[in-house]
Amino acid sequence: MKKSDWITGVLFLLAGIGLLLAALFIGSALGNLLFGFAGAGIGPGLFLLGRYVYWSWPSNQARYQDRQEQIRIEFRDERKEMLRDKSGRYAYVMGLLILSVPIVVLSVLGALDILPDTRGLLLFPGAYLLFQFIAGALIFRRLSQKY
Repeated sequence: MKKSDWITGVLFLLAGIGLLLAALFIGSALGNLLFGFAGAGIGPGLFLLGRYVYWSWPSNQARYQDRQEQIRIEFRDERKEMLRDKSGRYAYVMGLLILSVPIVVLSVLGALDILPDTRGLLLFPGAYLLFQFIAGALIFRRLSQKY
């Protein structure tokens, strides 16, 4: 395993322990949130360190090298790359459609005066939908020029 994997695990673990200590000693309204962030740091940190120790063990070195080679082959497979690109495109289009539904529903509810002020509620999803669409077009244009 790479040393950067070990460093990442240690950093996650230290951040989680720091947040746990902050949660224990700061008894504020943010305590529960800090406990959650602590768990989100300690859990993955322990997992990464455990994985590093497991794959660094001399008896597992050969299996680790075989596994890394298989991952490299899978990652460079043209068919799987095409499928990843297609799945990303489908997820992007579904995200746009799913984001459009609440905009339409909130607009209708506002027009019928069922919800009094929907302008604030429509601002974020509308801005995010616009951002997604523009970002998708710009990224496509950039990739088209590059390749």
